[in-house]
Parts: sequence; C-alpha cells; structure tokens
Amino acid sequence: MALFKKRTVGKPGEWYYCLEHKKVEEGPECPGKDRFGPYASREEAEHAMQTAQERNLEWETDPKWHDRSDAASGSEDD
Repeated sequence: MALFKKRTVGKPGEWYYCLEHKKVEEGPECPGKDRFGPYASREEAEHAMQTAQERNLEWETDPKWHDRSDAASGSEDD
C-alpha cells in the first residue's frame, strides 16, 4: 500500500493554469511542476500569468528584500 496516492482527478471547482500547454484546466490534469493553482474560479486561473507577473514585480520592488545598498555601504541594520 502506497503512503501517498497520486491524485489523477481533480475536485470539481478547482481550476489550474498549465504552464506547459498554456491553458486552463479544471482539476489537475498535468503534473504539479507544470501548473499554477488551485484557483477558485476559471477566471482567476485565466489570469494566472498576470497575477504571477504582478506578484514578482511587488517582490522585486519590496525594500525588505533588497538590502544591497546597506551591504555596499558597509552598514547593517538588524
């Protein structure tokens, strides 16, 4: 008996965006490494790439994650 069962069929109402096929799927059809989700609606899954791009931009401009100027000047704030 396997400890972990591979889930081959998704739950109704779970939406994913497949990165490989560039399409929205209800329930996981593709491996987890190739998808974003789950999302509550088809519309959210359709905007997965836009959401990811917006989050990446937020993280890239978040001053808490960019202390390069402190390291370059030799000062450290802890």
